[in-house]
Amino acid sequence: MDAVAVLTADEACPELPIIERGGVARAVVWPGTGAVHRSMHVISLDEGGRTTALTHPSDAVYHLCSGAAAVTDPDTGQSHRLVVGSMFHVDAGTAYRVESSEAGTVLIGGPCPPDPALYPPGGGA
Repeated sequence: MDAVAVLTADEACPELPIIERGGVARAVVWPGTGAVHRSMHVISLDEGGRTTALTHPSDAVYHLCSGAAAVTDPDTGQSHRLVVGSMFHVDAGTAYRVESSEAGTVLIGGPCPPDPALYPPGGGA
């Protein structure tokens, strides 16, 4: 891969099995694109859509691009409201779930370094 690559978040990106209901998640930057130290996912949620409970061996960071949502620690029940422009950080080993309260919720981010458990075997698209 070139030192600089322009990537698009479309159907060519692998879908991640992290949506429990109402949405889709795609890996845009991940080991399959040559990334070693960073991942970048696009998570699109419908109103009421949510991710599965996620836990990674590394930290994760996300930015809310559109819509409204909450991030919840399923172990403690603690929840934080997210509005457009919000970013949230999750420590390694901490469980979290994102749930949309508005149609068209889009987040970008992911674990850093990438969590190999999220991607297709062999790192291919």
